[in-house]
Order: sequence, then C-alpha cells, then structure tokens
Amino acid sequence: MFRIGQGYDVHQFARERRLVVGGVDIPFEYGLLGHSDADVLLHAIIDALLGAAGKGDIGHHFPETDEQFKNVDSRELLRKVWSMLKKEGYTIGNIDATIVAENPKMAPYLEKMIENIAYDCQTTIQHVNVKATTSEKMGFIGRKEGMAAMAICLIEKLERKPAPISFT
Repeated sequence: MFRIGQGYDVHQFARERRLVVGGVDIPFEYGLLGHSDADVLLHAIIDALLGAAGKGDIGHHFPETDEQFKNVDSRELLRKVWSMLKKEGYTIGNIDATIVAENPKMAPYLEKMIENIAYDCQTTIQHVNVKATTSEKMGFIGRKEGMAAMAICLIEKLERKPAPISFT
C-alpha cells in the first residue's frame, strides 16, 4: 500500500535566533521565529510524513503550548515521527522538498540537509531530495521577512495477506 503526503511550513525571521534549516546551522543575521528551533524544512517534512500516514499534523503531536517542545531540535521531532511510522510498518519511498528563501543562499547546505534527513528517517540519501528557490523578490519571502518550505513524500506499508485456506 502506497501513501502520499504533502507538507508546508512558514516562519518569519527574528533577531537573536539561530537559523536552522534541515538540521543545519546556517550563519545569518536572523533566525526563524517559533516555539521549537523553527526548522521550516523539517516541519514541512514532518507534516508530509504524518499526512501520508493519516496521523494529523506537527501541531497535534508537538503543540506549541507544551513547554517540553520549547526550543526543541526539530531533528528530534523528525526521529520521533519516523519511529512512530516505522513501528506501524511503513518504509520511505521518497521525500522531495523545496525551501523558498531569498536569503541566505541554501545551495552550500543542501547536501548536509539531505544527509540529516536520510539519517533521521533511516533511509539512504538516494531517497531524499532537497532543493531551494527564491520567490523572485515577491511577497513576504521576497521582502526577506521569512522563509517557507514544502515537502511531499511517498511511504509504503506492506500488508500481510492471510495464508490461503487449504481443504485437503
């Protein structure tokens, strides 16, 4: 059984915050505002995985009203979600994600992001793709007020079929 999920996340920039995208610390004058580390890419991937499995969204599992998730590393959240899905028999077909940001440029960090995601989801880098684009200076992203990410994933669950009945 194949299942497809999609995720989207957006965070505004804030001073005096680390910029963490795909589990990578990126030197930049702003970080992203959020209850956790606000890793926009991992949040989109988490929502895609949860959506594919029919398990709600990131806010349901890790509410911002819960202090245990204050400034939490989003890689930890991704590992928790993948562990939950793996226990139910799911495997990753693929994850494809896009970061939308004017600045900073993401290209130097994409390979490490892919490695982090593959590691946390217990898959190979061949099953993960991350790319980046700009919004061509339009909208809140173009005005450099924040960034967004979107993701889609394919997961598979092998269904066990009952043994055939024998009448001999």
